[in-house]
Amino acid sequence: MGLLPFIPDARPGSKKTSMRIFRICKILFICAKYRLDRMLPASHVPVWFRLVLSPLKILPGPEQSPAVSLRLMFEELGPIFIKFGQILSTRRDLFDDETSNELQKLQDQVPPFDSQLARKVVEDSLAQPIDDLFDNFNDSPLASASVAQIHTAELKSGEEVVLKIIRPGIEGVIKKDLQVMHLLASLLLRIWRDAKRLHPQKIVADYEQTILDELNLQLEAANTNQLRLNWNQSGKLYVPRVYWDYCRQNIMVIERIYGISSANIEELRARQVDMKKLAHLGVEIFFTQVFEDNFFHADMHPGNVYLDISDPSNPTYIALDCAIIGSLTENDKSYLAKNLLAFFNRDYLEVARLHVESGWVPPDTNVIEFESVIRSVCEPVFQKPIKEISFGRVLMSLFQTARRFNMEVQPQLVLLQKTLLNVEGMGRQIYPDLDLWETAAPFMEKWMRERVGLTGIFKKISANAPMWLEQLPEFPQLAIDAMTELKALGQNNKKQTKLLTELNTELAAQRRQKTFSRLGGFALVLALFGTLLPATGLASQQDAMVGASVLGSLGIYWMFIKP
Repeated sequence: MGLLPFIPDARPGSKKTSMRIFRICKILFICAKYRLDRMLPASHVPVWFRLVLSPLKILPGPEQSPAVSLRLMFEELGPIFIKFGQILSTRRDLFDDETSNELQKLQDQVPPFDSQLARKVVEDSLAQPIDDLFDNFNDSPLASASVAQIHTAELKSGEEVVLKIIRPGIEGVIKKDLQVMHLLASLLLRIWRDAKRLHPQKIVADYEQTILDELNLQLEAANTNQLRLNWNQSGKLYVPRVYWDYCRQNIMVIERIYGISSANIEELRARQVDMKKLAHLGVEIFFTQVFEDNFFHADMHPGNVYLDISDPSNPTYIALDCAIIGSLTENDKSYLAKNLLAFFNRDYLEVARLHVESGWVPPDTNVIEFESVIRSVCEPVFQKPIKEISFGRVLMSLFQTARRFNMEVQPQLVLLQKTLLNVEGMGRQIYPDLDLWETAAPFMEKWMRERVGLTGIFKKISANAPMWLEQLPEFPQLAIDAMTELKALGQNNKKQTKLLTELNTELAAQRRQKTFSRLGGFALVLALFGTLLPATGLASQQDAMVGASVLGSLGIYWMFIKP
């Protein structure tokens, strides 16, 4: 049966199962082809794993470096893996410069699909010849990403625009990879006892929804428009205009913007951009999106974040590619804000208490012990610039803490965690001396004051007042209805109590009847035995008959007469 017992709803020989197993084999083959074992550290690798990989050493090594091999592997494996590489490209604390630079090429150097095919997609979707819709449509793509590619053009009215076009056939490829991810999540649950608290199946399901949403450009257009409305008058973040008449599920047309990539650090320095101000502004934008707007750009790698440096002393941000947008519930935001403030204030006891209160750790967790462990992990981090902090080691320490206290990964926060990694990666590149705690703490304190203080109470009252006023005329009738329902509920309770009492009485009578029936049966058996006593010589005929008659009478009485 092989892997079949681990595959949900798998049937031997089924096409779906065969496709999944084939994809897994292909992934392993591609990793072997590029000899990614060259990237493994010489130490900290289990002996059994080195033995499994040892046959690869007889294969010829690729001519390119391990860093280039890693990028080529992601490109060959397809969109989902390319996106994973995009996330890794922001983590320069995890890789050397060569590897980070190679992974960064995944942002805009994915091989494009044929421009004639792009033209056909546009014409089929908009039901008009492309020359009737646009002027100067550029067949050479401006950028080519994992899911779509970008072409420039002009509207007939003269506005410069960019067209985002979904890669034809990409949905089928993505769904195959998602099937493999679901399989791997199921396998992980079966073979690793710690996997349950990580919710791998829920995480894969959330990621599936996210990646499939990227295929719907109507949804991305709506996200772009909403983000534009949120920041249109801020002077801090610019979001391009959406041209709705030209948008379909597989095509989106937006305003063309000009700026510089946030990854082009050399150009920023050459133009004497205020890097400190830029980094602080990025932190402010992120926390505002999360806690005030509850609508945050969740794919903030450098390829999606550009800068307007026309005024180097007052730089601003430009947001692109709003396919992935995150939001949190009010409870999640509240607990997250309280946790962050407690961290900033080094109140580790409060952090531990909040984790228990929110259900992130089991209710029987020893709070004092948990506080001590959190302190040992986080205390070395504070009051250090980002360049002196290895968040990779911090995350590893927190993961070990999670294992010790059975902390469960919160699937609803996974998207936010990924965004935080992106923000931290860009912050490290733009201004390595950024003190994240110093920048974020005042913002969080202000937000909490506005939420729970007098200002917050007044805002809530103001927001709810129209609804309360609308319902005020109905309040007397609602009160009468509530009293009527309470009275009816009381009467029903009395009836139910009476029925329960009668039922208990009936059950008791049935139990007594059953007991007496058993006694009667026993008495009849004794009566029968009494009639046989004279034959044994243990009693006279007369005594035996008298005893049998008495016992038989009692048996008949208990079984058939006594209620």
